[in-house]
Amino acid sequence: MLRRVPAAAPSRLAGTTRPSRATKALTATLAAAALALAGCGDPAADKPAGSASGGAAFPVTVGQLTLAARPEKIVALSPTATEMLFAVGAGKQVTAADDNSNYPPEAPKSELSAFQPNAEAIAAKNPDLVVLSNDTNKIVDQLTALKIPVYLSPAAKTLDDTYRQLGDLGKLTGHADEATALVQRMRDDIDKLVKTVPARAKPLSYYYELDPTYYSVTSKTFVGSLFGLVNMVNVADPADADGAKGGYPQLSAESLVKANPDFVFLADTKCCKQSLETVRARSGWADVTAVRTGQVVALDDDIASRWGPRVVDLIRAIVDAVAKAPA
Repeated sequence: MLRRVPAAAPSRLAGTTRPSRATKALTATLAAAALALAGCGDPAADKPAGSASGGAAFPVTVGQLTLAARPEKIVALSPTATEMLFAVGAGKQVTAADDNSNYPPEAPKSELSAFQPNAEAIAAKNPDLVVLSNDTNKIVDQLTALKIPVYLSPAAKTLDDTYRQLGDLGKLTGHADEATALVQRMRDDIDKLVKTVPARAKPLSYYYELDPTYYSVTSKTFVGSLFGLVNMVNVADPADADGAKGGYPQLSAESLVKANPDFVFLADTKCCKQSLETVRARSGWADVTAVRTGQVVALDDDIASRWGPRVVDLIRAIVDAVAKAPA
């Protein structure tokens, strides 16, 4: 994901865009613990302020967090959190989003940083709920001390994590019905997409590129699990067989050429301007099956690095590519 960071991958999956190399390395290490969807509008747009969907009543409790009333000044400190909040219908309640929240376009992007969260700057927004993806600088404790409610939604490891977070946010914001409907649509869409993938005698192999220095993901990561839905073989798996690299190993050009993957999926098209042409120009890559057959798939970096409702779009991109491959 980033250019030189072992952990660039996790930091991108934390729903952020690429920071400086130094920040990427730090964030990746910390985050190693740490993708057009109908329904991303605001179903609650015509509801009066303070109303809740489906007659939802407050107080509401999710885990250890209890909200006495529907939050009307939500601060979202994660691009994925911002996408989720808008998708469940709570967009009008989001009054500030972090500086990397670029979707949907109407998201109220601010100067707030998700990489280096500042409790005083967040408190200055007078939030009645803050949604975070990580606890950098022990920000949760700092905000709790200021009596600001916090919901922590760490990078998903499975689709079930995504569904759970959407459900939680729906309950916390008074949009439980919208969240339930959204999750069901996502499940149905993904099931339909996966069922269109033809069975093959030999599974197709792939390399998923986070950045041009060959950082990748294994099958044990969130992104890797999506490829598992269509029974693809990940050429990066042997590089982190013991899990010591947290599912985000850095491969070598030589090993990738030797692995000769059927597909290359590029999650570094925006950040690093990678494409079929740039991959073909790499030494020794012209004869790799994926390059020779033109099966180098350019992904949207943002969709590929977030685990919110647009994960359906990432799966669709994978399925569309596989469906075009020769039998």
